[in-house]
Amino acid sequence: MAYAIDRHPCEGAPRLGSMLLEPTPESVSRARRWFRKLITPYQPACSVDDCVLLISELVTNAILYGRSDEEWVVRVDWFREGASLRVEVHNPGFPTSVRLRRPGADDAHGRGLLLVDSIAASWHSGPSRFGGTVVSFELADAWPPRRPSAPTC
Repeated sequence: MAYAIDRHPCEGAPRLGSMLLEPTPESVSRARRWFRKLITPYQPACSVDDCVLLISELVTNAILYGRSDEEWVVRVDWFREGASLRVEVHNPGFPTSVRLRRPGADDAHGRGLLLVDSIAASWHSGPSRFGGTVVSFELADAWPPRRPSAPTC
């Protein structure tokens, strides 16, 4: 697994961090652990537990549904956009396959996007800029709004 954290982001570069994960079940717990560690320096006001839960669901889906004939990774990026936190999960699967399901009470699977839909302020799926699929979510009021200032980078 590889990761990056942007220690001093500026308005022109809102990405706070990113992870590259192997498409294995063990990567789900790694994503939870490393996101928690890497987001801490930014002191978000939103529930980190909620973020970790949603990342866990989306990374699980990316591992289950991502497909490629070559070696591939799951990419997780997170951004500060004003007062919001946006998290993107990228995989090489097909964008048209992402949909919100309504599983029955006895179904063992199919609730991940329902959790994302109920906790996040918004979510989106579509083509990834890296190829394949991206599913993202946004948590509003993750930080107090920034005061306008001159860029420092």
